[in-house]
Amino acid sequence: MRYDNDAKQMKYESLKKVAELAFNNELDDDHIEQIPFDIIKGSVPHFRCCVYKERAIIRERVRLATGKRLSSNRNGEIITVLPAACEGCPIGRFTVTTNCQRCMAKKCIAACPFGAISVTGNGAYIDQSKCKECGRCAAACPYHAIADTLRPCIRSCSVKALTISSESKRAEIEYDKCISCGACVNNCPFGAISDSSSMTQVIDELKGDKEVYAMFAPAVEGQFGLANVGMIKSAIMKLGFDGVYEVALGADAVSEHEAHDLLEAFSSGRKITTSCCPAFFEMIHKHFPKLVEYISPTVSPMTATARYIRAEHPGSVTVFIGPCIAKKNEIRLVKDSADYVLTLEELVAMFDAKGISPENETSAENSQDGSIYGKGFAQSGGVAGSVMHALEEHGCELDLKVMKCNGAEDCRKALMILNAGRLQEDMIEGMACMNGCVNGPASILPPNETVKNRMKLLKTADDRSITKNLEDHKYSRVEMINKENERTK
Repeated sequence: MRYDNDAKQMKYESLKKVAELAFNNELDDDHIEQIPFDIIKGSVPHFRCCVYKERAIIRERVRLATGKRLSSNRNGEIITVLPAACEGCPIGRFTVTTNCQRCMAKKCIAACPFGAISVTGNGAYIDQSKCKECGRCAAACPYHAIADTLRPCIRSCSVKALTISSESKRAEIEYDKCISCGACVNNCPFGAISDSSSMTQVIDELKGDKEVYAMFAPAVEGQFGLANVGMIKSAIMKLGFDGVYEVALGADAVSEHEAHDLLEAFSSGRKITTSCCPAFFEMIHKHFPKLVEYISPTVSPMTATARYIRAEHPGSVTVFIGPCIAKKNEIRLVKDSADYVLTLEELVAMFDAKGISPENETSAENSQDGSIYGKGFAQSGGVAGSVMHALEEHGCELDLKVMKCNGAEDCRKALMILNAGRLQEDMIEGMACMNGCVNGPASILPPNETVKNRMKLLKTADDRSITKNLEDHKYSRVEMINKENERTK
């Protein structure tokens, strides 16, 4: 695998090395200590000030890849800042550019209530020790000569969970606000924020005595070029799994169940939100707690599929695979969900460690578990579309309206409207990632490429109805309610 992003490439290299050692039963201290030297060779730095810093960063990545904690996530949080990797972005938020004309109006000085701006022979100057980052100077400048260089990690966080340490100037995460969406992971140019991994634990399970079943998210289709469902299943089986299921099957069940939730809410005059996106779910719980009662009680497609697998294979271990980081947090909060979560980044590292490529699987039967509607959960608007189709299958002719939120900021705005009692629609579809799960923070292809591939693959997708698909899989046995006392394990 070769990424065009050096930060993602270093993460991949670390994951792959750890996967190789785990598969070969060589995950001991001596081999782990050698990884930074295998990845960063020689004495010439590639990306940072020196090779010692680069190797220190690799060591932190290896700790996360092996499921260990860093000093910055003492409580075992899913997303953490890598202390060695965070550059502290030594820049003030507002800086004067060469556009400054040293004008006579001096509106920037007049606008600043803190006396942080003066004019020198080279133009305006901002004293960062006095600047409070209010932005009034930038707004006042007639030449737009003052740039807002807010840190990318902070800019990407819709719930303001990122702060800056007053001492080290490194990024810090306020976990009581964090929704584990992974936007900061995806947007830090230095790759200094990352997610912890259970990859080595999964590999241990694969080598153990229990049956281990994988289930991959609808958003996985299209991430491996034109590899179809059968080819992806075949590749995953080669890692040692006893079976592989599409989470689109669980999505069909969620569509059916959530359609009934919507009808029940509509009949009683209540609004309702979807419950499948764990980051959206956490946004409501942490930032709009008064709206928790509006969340559909239906479990997520991941949980629905995990429960189905356990019903089919009692005592088995279930592993979810997808581009979502927040799923790692969901399994900590929801009882009887998947046992482990692997991201696509981790799956690719495991594939490459074993020399497996889904695109090279030619003999696999293209057996599909989910309908085309369940597969639609991967993209923004797909959940609502599937729920509405489930209603149509049951002859519902009510004019129900859904607000489709594309990204965390859209979700936040929609919840503010609901919180104010001004929501006109009957249901909110919340997806924290722009364009939906196909653009999850642990994706391996850009969303436009994934969607292009999906459009070709879905032309051959199962055209059975949601109801028929669930009947064929005898899904009625699976518990679909996420009870209040099941939200914490």
